[in-house]
Amino acid sequence: MSRGQLLDALARHGVMLNVHAETLLAHPVFDDTTIERIRLLDRSVDELGLTHGATMPEVLTAAHGQGLGPCPAVTGPYLRLAWLDQRSSTDSVMSAGRSPDGALTVASVALSDDADFPRGFYLRVVEGRPWLRGFRCDDDHVFAPEARFAFRQLDEVARGHLHAARKITTSRASSSPIDRA
Repeated sequence: MSRGQLLDALARHGVMLNVHAETLLAHPVFDDTTIERIRLLDRSVDELGLTHGATMPEVLTAAHGQGLGPCPAVTGPYLRLAWLDQRSSTDSVMSAGRSPDGALTVASVALSDDADFPRGFYLRVVEGRPWLRGFRCDDDHVFAPEARFAFRQLDEVARGHLHAARKITTSRASSSPIDRA
């Protein structure tokens, strides 16, 4: 879908955006309308074996060791649309320099080396309203062991199972588009 169609879909579904999400959505990567289907899995930093927390490079390295990789940069908005029934956060604080309660960070490669440019997206629901939020952090920021990330399953690429559709695969066992396997 085009950037305009994506923004319209987010608005139609009541998805709230912060300024960092708006900045990310304005990036040229969202001009590419190539269709791709991926399988997502989520893991906490602790489940990646990083029991004392970890930086983004450490998270991505540990995830790779489990057959997981960064998602395409455009994944966040599509995942938000696919997962509108995410549980509501118990914490309504919007920015505190840490992963908020109930947040799911979409692991992706940074779109810019500029430290002031947002690093990526995370999803959360606050007071019943779905949010797509952009965040900034450098490679020294430590994510807590309980911080959760969505990753792309790498063996999907290796086996050639990417199909035409920029959609997020929805698990049959749950309304969540993230497999918990």
